Amino acid sequence: MPKIEIRKEESIDKALKKFKSKLRREGILEEMKKREYYEKPSQRRRKKLEAARRREQRRMREAEEW
Repeated sequence: MPKIEIRKEESIDKALKKFKSKLRREGILEEMKKREYYEKPSQRRRKKLEAARRREQRRMREAEEW
């Protein structure tokens, strides 16, 4: 669990913003969303393949622009 230090004069809102940004940087929020529901291994593989296809198409479009 990430920890942050709160200074004397620091507001709760600012401390909460720091905490959330630290969670985002460490990828904890993304991990929580990923594990919220069970995903079958076949669905995981399909999702991974689709992401790879999108990345490849994006690379091809960028290469055409050059």
